[in-house]
Amino acid sequence: MRTNAEVSRNCLALALCALMLPAGIAAQEKDAKSAEKPAEQSVTAAPKEESSVTDHSIRINGQTIAYKATAQTILLKNEKGDPIALLYSTAYTRSDVKDPSTRPIAFLYNGGPGSSSIWLHMGSFSPKRVVTVNAGITPPAPYKLVDNEFCLLDKTDLVFIDPIGTGFSHAVGKAQNKDFWGVDSDVKSLAQFINIYISRNNRWNSPKFLIGESYGTFRSAALSFYLLDHDNLYLNGIVLISSVLDLGTISFYPGQDATYVYYLPSYAATAWYHKLLKDRPADLNGFLDEARKFAAGEYTAALQRGDDLTAAEKREIAAKLSRFTGLDADYLVKANLRVNLPQFMEELQRSRGLTTGRLDARFSGPTFDLLGEYAEYDPQEAAISGAFVAVFNSYVREDLKFGMDKTYQAAANFEGAEWDWKHRGSDQFGFPGTPNVVNDLRASLLVNPRLHVEVENGIFDLATPFYATELTMKHLGLPENLRGNVQLKYYDAGHMMYVREEDLAKLKASVAAFIDSATKP
Repeated sequence: MRTNAEVSRNCLALALCALMLPAGIAAQEKDAKSAEKPAEQSVTAAPKEESSVTDHSIRINGQTIAYKATAQTILLKNEKGDPIALLYSTAYTRSDVKDPSTRPIAFLYNGGPGSSSIWLHMGSFSPKRVVTVNAGITPPAPYKLVDNEFCLLDKTDLVFIDPIGTGFSHAVGKAQNKDFWGVDSDVKSLAQFINIYISRNNRWNSPKFLIGESYGTFRSAALSFYLLDHDNLYLNGIVLISSVLDLGTISFYPGQDATYVYYLPSYAATAWYHKLLKDRPADLNGFLDEARKFAAGEYTAALQRGDDLTAAEKREIAAKLSRFTGLDADYLVKANLRVNLPQFMEELQRSRGLTTGRLDARFSGPTFDLLGEYAEYDPQEAAISGAFVAVFNSYVREDLKFGMDKTYQAAANFEGAEWDWKHRGSDQFGFPGTPNVVNDLRASLLVNPRLHVEVENGIFDLATPFYATELTMKHLGLPENLRGNVQLKYYDAGHMMYVREEDLAKLKASVAAFIDSATKP
């Protein structure tokens, strides 16, 4: 394809020649130039979809399951029919099903925003998974890829989606990756992909599920209502892994105290795990119930009083807060009883020279600056990322036979671009606030009362604290007959609970039972 500069130089040369040549010859040049146009247009023809289909088998619960793996890009178009993006996905479909049109199908993605689906793909429900060290640093290559006995193919077909700008997905034509980087534009692109996929593969009558993690849960709430409202596509179920539907619940804004309350039980779980409590109770769940009660009661009341709280009262609350968080009472007084997440990650194990993990608080890593106030990195992310990225890059090329000459983007390169957080699905009275899709999920449940939602919570997740999720789900405003449609599950791990094998087994069992329940007539 010629560059813009080359095209400009050629056009300038032709114009100068036309001025110097006789009129007849100039006309011939004009005709020749016109004749060249179709060839030039063919150079910029619409991008082509690519696909690689391979056959495999796996044993799950003693049963051998044959399946096809389809690694492919699907072309998305705008309202005018112009190509705008090639969206990559990896689909695993059972081969021995006589009528796939009625077999469940699940669409899976991670969050970020700006993350590919590599984490769920290589860690949770696909036929293959990477082996990592539990709550520790996974050694460098060679890494280990194994058959995943906790794969969900015995219950549903699986389609792992990489949003535009991640994986092998990218904008084409006149579009740019940043055109898809926003709450609503992201939802619209994934909705178009799902529509195309189920139409091409005769899956309109299949029970349909969304399985998202982190920002992927935020996406699922908005996407579920968009599919219902825009496409009349009704889902059977949504699995929210490490959920956040109201981003204000994880934002530490000046003058806003609620987030400190939401995080307290997760701080307590973390201090308990690292044995930093003075009188560490044996029963973690009972201790967390105490933490919830203190957070909702005395702690909330103290924070609401603000500067009216006396020095003596502040010291009294700091002492109680220390019991739950493992932080020194003097430190808590200096922090005005408000310790944000990066401060907690840095301070909790400072005496040990360690920084505490964010995505999974069970992980720890060396502290770079022992005098620093805020954590400089996430030890959990550092401990496993190399293994996930290396293994997938080998797997997609060697096993799936796709992407030989392509670069897989584990995360989007925003290059100074910003995510557009405006969202039309939850308009409400008042000034613009933090992004929130609670109303989207509520509307989906009200309009589609057979929709079921399962929420998976990691006790040691400091990215999306479980207490905030509990309160969000309690405030959906559902009528009594629909409240049972939303169920919460808990795991003794973090944000990516599937990196702990015991919890991966538990997660598989929970989601498998959920799919069975949500597909019953």
